[in-house]
This record gives sequence, C-alpha cells and structure tokens, in this order.
Amino acid sequence: MVCKNCQEDTEIHAKSLCYRCYRKLSWKPSKIICKRCKEEKSYHGRGLCSGCYSSVFQIENVKAYNRRKLHHIDNTLYQKITSQCILCGFDKIIDLHHLDHNHENNNPSNLVGLCPNHHKMLHHRSFQQDIYTQLIKKGYDAKKPIDPDILFKKQE
Repeated sequence: MVCKNCQEDTEIHAKSLCYRCYRKLSWKPSKIICKRCKEEKSYHGRGLCSGCYSSVFQIENVKAYNRRKLHHIDNTLYQKITSQCILCGFDKIIDLHHLDHNHENNNPSNLVGLCPNHHKMLHHRSFQQDIYTQLIKKGYDAKKPIDPDILFKKQE
C-alpha cells in the first residue's frame, strides 16, 4: 500500500502511514523518570532513558565501535595493548599512546598502553624526558623529543 504522508509504496503500519512516518507524526513515546539519572525522559527500556540504557547495557559495544572508527584498530589488539600500564603495571584505566605521535600509524610496535598518570606525564614538558627514558629502558623504540631549552638557550 501507499503511505498517505510520504507516498512511498511500502508496508503500512497504522493510520495509513508507513512505520517511519508513523513514528515521526503520530507516535508519542511514554515519559518516565529514569531510574539512573532521575530525569523525566522518553522510555527506552528497563526503566531507563536511551542514554542511560546505552551506558549501562551497551557500553562495551560502543567502546568497540569507537576503537574501530577512531583508532582503526582491531578490538582484540586494543584490549591486549591496554591491559596494563607498561611502566607501572596499573590495570584499571589504560590509555592508548602512539609512540611517534602519528595517529594514522597503528602498527602494534608504535602503540603502548599507559595509565592516565604516565600518559599525562608523557605529554607534559617537565616529565617527558623521564618517561621517554623509561620507555627506552623497557625496549620500546621511543625517540626522545628535542629539549626546547637546548634549542632556545641564549647565546652568550
């Protein structure tokens, strides 16, 4: 049959509308107080709004999708690299770091897992040399950055 709104020849859902038009024009989602965020929002499932439902039940799927989309890296490789910090052994929250700072280079030898503290220290000028020294001692091909103080030393 033909939808009376979009004029497409498709299966009719209700009120002579296709499913898409029915959802857009006639369907009103029920409002609830979300169990998690305590805000009045549209019901999604299990007493939660769609954002909370995704956070609780779909977070691993979302993370896997983002790893593929943003890092262009296989989920198993990502989990292997980020299993623990290579410097201190912390294993709760691990960041992915590219040794050459090129996010297009996803060669496993260019990727290391660092805890948030060591990752922040690596990007902080005051601690960068120390972290690079530790990485080189552990056998990683980490090129030490040029010390800006040497480059801009006043000539006397």
